Amino acid sequence: MESSVQSHYSVKKSAAVLGLGTENVVVVKCDERGKMIPAELESSIVTAQEKGLVPFYVNATAGTTVYGAFDPLDAIADICHRHSLWMHVDAAWGGGLLMSDRHRMKLQGIERAWSVTWNPHKMMGVPLQCSAILVKKRGLLRQCNELGAEYLFQADKHYDVSYDTGDKSIQCGRHVDAFKLWLMWKAKGSQGFGAQVDKCLENAEYLYDQLQRRTGFELVYKNKPEHSNVCFWYTPPSLRGLPLGPDRDTRLHQVAPQIKGRMMEKGSVLIGYQPLGAKVNFFRCVFSNPATQQEDIDFLLDEIIRLGHDL
Repeated sequence: MESSVQSHYSVKKSAAVLGLGTENVVVVKCDERGKMIPAELESSIVTAQEKGLVPFYVNATAGTTVYGAFDPLDAIADICHRHSLWMHVDAAWGGGLLMSDRHRMKLQGIERAWSVTWNPHKMMGVPLQCSAILVKKRGLLRQCNELGAEYLFQADKHYDVSYDTGDKSIQCGRHVDAFKLWLMWKAKGSQGFGAQVDKCLENAEYLYDQLQRRTGFELVYKNKPEHSNVCFWYTPPSLRGLPLGPDRDTRLHQVAPQIKGRMMEKGSVLIGYQPLGAKVNFFRCVFSNPATQQEDIDFLLDEIIRLGHDL
């Protein structure tokens, strides 16, 4: 299994659950923006084959958890085709952009995948939980999962038993999650969902612009965000004169958790933080609610300054 260093942790968890073993997940390097590097993927495949291993699955990501990056799907599809590998796209977070005429080109090549995961409960605002897996080959899920339990899936019912779709899923009893999405889609339409997506990405761009104008804030990644993820540091006045180095990093690493603690105690706003590799703790703001307005973003930044100015 091949997966980028920025891919979701569920890839390794799935390898453990399936019995493949987490050591058989080969992590592929990404560029500074968090996108899988196609040349690194091909190199990883060839190296594994030379060791006598059998690569069979590549996990590409459309909308990574941290940076909101989109892997180069067409280039990855070319490599998968060349080596006869199953290409899966984790579009749990980024799949909603397909609703937007303005942003859907970021998923160019997803139609070449053999399977796709998509979570409408994320960007599209469907109530938890609403997750989908889409498989290109018709009937494959049934072939993989069907056991034909006679107390549930009798073949001689008086109606068309092709409507008994339960045997093709890995679960037995479960909620009809698709019904929520169907109702919302009927109410909002594709254009309505697209407008919501556009609004969330406009909010991310506004935050990106404001962070460059305000003193004490620094972007983790300097270029305009591809998705609605915006990652940044807040540096209190006491640290701004310190030279770059381990001492400053150690102190900056403590800033985001302390501000988060004050946010929770005050109850005025809430935002996540995390480290990543050699990067010390930074804030990760992710927009998925189209009701968020620019004044809310201004309040967020003002509140971070108020809560952290004396650290």
